[in-house]
Amino acid sequence: MSTPLDPVASERLSHADKVFTSDLSINEFALLHGAGFEPLDLVMGVSVYHVGYQFAGIRQQSELPVLTEATYRARWNAMARMQAEADALGADGVVGVRLEWRQHGAESEHLEFIAVGTAVRYTPKPGAFKRGNGQAFSSHLSGQDLATLLRSGWAPVAFVMGNCVFHIAAQGFMQTLRQMGRNLEMPQWTTGNYEARELAMSRMQSEAERDGASGVVGVHFAIQNYAWGYHTVEFYAAGTAVRRSGTPETIAPSFVLAMND
Repeated sequence: MSTPLDPVASERLSHADKVFTSDLSINEFALLHGAGFEPLDLVMGVSVYHVGYQFAGIRQQSELPVLTEATYRARWNAMARMQAEADALGADGVVGVRLEWRQHGAESEHLEFIAVGTAVRYTPKPGAFKRGNGQAFSSHLSGQDLATLLRSGWAPVAFVMGNCVFHIAAQGFMQTLRQMGRNLEMPQWTTGNYEARELAMSRMQSEAERDGASGVVGVHFAIQNYAWGYHTVEFYAAGTAVRRSGTPETIAPSFVLAMND
């Protein structure tokens, strides 16, 4: 189900046909224009979220589903509102997507997530790069990387993500004593970190499969404690899901030089 467009955003976007706005660099703008894309407007989505309380015993080693769901839902809300703005413009895609967070106000349980990108239209054949459901694609790739991706016979599908908030069990007093002055692995941290990363990665891959993609490129991790303390950490993975779109083109020397500038 599509997200309704915010009335304030609707008023701003109504002027997009007069002058476009974009956070693309000059090189990105030139390369994407050469690939047939024109910028329409800067699109964004915001979600300020109250993170609920979840109990975690000091010796508990497990995912914290309340915190995982809250941080995922806040990101999803922001992305969905950005997507709604792009779709309202009739865009084929959103490039250079940034999904960032900050603590909101004085309360540690209030988090704000912001999604921003540049909506673009594919002028040679409008609609050619839209997703199967008719929505604009989204991608966190730079203009240079996106141009290379297109020339390689691949197309962006969607910005995909996965996360996991995990509580690492505190070690006992005797275990702490045995480690003093010695080189030893801390198994609860190794196991917990590994499990949390795997859950975040698998959820990101599930989103890519849901959108009919063949793979995910440009994957990056972020690790945050927010205000939860030393033993509670979120692992977040995100990337751009892609699909094959055609035959790779021969990249001209001038194009390679432009990519390196």
